[in-house]
Amino acid sequence: MTDTLTGQDTAAAQPQKSIGSYLASHMREYGLLFALIAIMVFFQIVTGGTLLRPINITNLFLQNSYIIIMALGMLIVIVGGNIDLSVGSVMGFIGALAAVMMVNWGWSVPVASLACLFCGVLIGAAQGYWVAYWKIPSFIVTLAGMLVFRGASLWLLEGQSVGPFAREFQLLSTGFVPDIFGIGRPNGTALAVGVIAVILIFYFGLRTRAQNRKYGIEDEPVGLFYVRNAIIAGALFFVLYKLATFRGLPNVLITMGILTLIYAFITERTTIGRRIYALGGNAKAAKLSGIATERLTFLTFVNMGFLAALAGLIYAARLNTATPKAGFALELDVIAAVFIGGASMSGGVGKIIGAVVGAFIMGVMNNGMSIMGIGIDYQQVIKGLVLLAAVIFDVYNKQKQA
Repeated sequence: MTDTLTGQDTAAAQPQKSIGSYLASHMREYGLLFALIAIMVFFQIVTGGTLLRPINITNLFLQNSYIIIMALGMLIVIVGGNIDLSVGSVMGFIGALAAVMMVNWGWSVPVASLACLFCGVLIGAAQGYWVAYWKIPSFIVTLAGMLVFRGASLWLLEGQSVGPFAREFQLLSTGFVPDIFGIGRPNGTALAVGVIAVILIFYFGLRTRAQNRKYGIEDEPVGLFYVRNAIIAGALFFVLYKLATFRGLPNVLITMGILTLIYAFITERTTIGRRIYALGGNAKAAKLSGIATERLTFLTFVNMGFLAALAGLIYAARLNTATPKAGFALELDVIAAVFIGGASMSGGVGKIIGAVVGAFIMGVMNNGMSIMGIGIDYQQVIKGLVLLAAVIFDVYNKQKQA
């Protein structure tokens, strides 16, 4: 007679790894969290406490919002085995288009914003078409797009800055969520969001852990689970408390949070998300298994175009003007954030949360070095070395697992 193991029996049959061995086998995920904490502690000390002041934390979100938004799309493109070098230029072009529509042509904010987002989708579709259906390398197609849209921005603005925008449009980037509790300071809405976020982190963590145990999937040691979630929840509540003591939740923080949750769900919980990872892992095998690889590649670029357009609107709203050089070289920061966040340059590996953390690492480094008075030349050198170290770490992990 054959015994059939239940989920709990299967889980019991799985040997529990020690904390040290588990950390060693999951160094990519935990190393990123430890790196962000170490960098923040370092700059908090050397800047004399300036880094974590409420006004500076608010500026961190405002300054890096468009990087994080584009990093979400870039992560999906890179996981799918491609790359997009045009996002900075597309972002600048959309900002220029928004300025011309609103300032020069007098279009309303909602109509112009929707038109700009649709234009971003068309740009992504145009580039994705050549990559997906004509098999032209994404590096070449998007490099051409980078040059085209950089020139298009100069042409559209006639080499001059255009602005200012209406106050309604500026709120997209510089606005804050009002305190629905009417407390004032600290902001009650921000505190409530912090409490809810802490509860949800532990709730979903425990639910996922129960599901893993039910199906016999290896899970992290219980002590490490509670320590990790306590650190994440504590850090999140600390940041939201700091924001509550200033002006509350920036609008861009809500936008980033919603987008991060949506894309994390898509990549980790849906069929299309799993197919994107399969596409980047082995495109030929994915196609033979019945996945429409061309259409999937096309959609990743359409999505990237949409997010680049949204970032362009936020960037223009923050500056309150559109300039011909807007978005210049920002694609490098976006790509660096994704690779630092644990994505593999060969595709098939990477997480949305990792890309967000990678973007914050870049943002904290930029902000901290600026507070310290380090010149832009040295900043570029340091960021380049950090990116190189992240790629070397990825290659080392692959060779170790092989």
